[in-house]
Amino acid sequence: MTKKSHHVVPSENGWCVKESGNSNPLFCSRTKVEATNVGRTISQSQHTELYLHNAYGQIARKDSHGHDPYPPKDKK
Repeated sequence: MTKKSHHVVPSENGWCVKESGNSNPLFCSRTKVEATNVGRTISQSQHTELYLHNAYGQIARKDSHGHDPYPPKDKK
């Protein structure tokens, strides 16, 4: 079973939040900031990984809002 994750990706008219394995966007915005805020809220509520892509579609950053198998030492 593949873990669900959410991605903030560039689109023709701005930025979209997509769920892994689903081609239809959950949310689209003209700005990356707004799409990131919505994506982060969704990811936190569903305890998933959030991948932030750059303008070329490459993963630029990743946030973990789920079970982290390697938490920071101060969070154990």
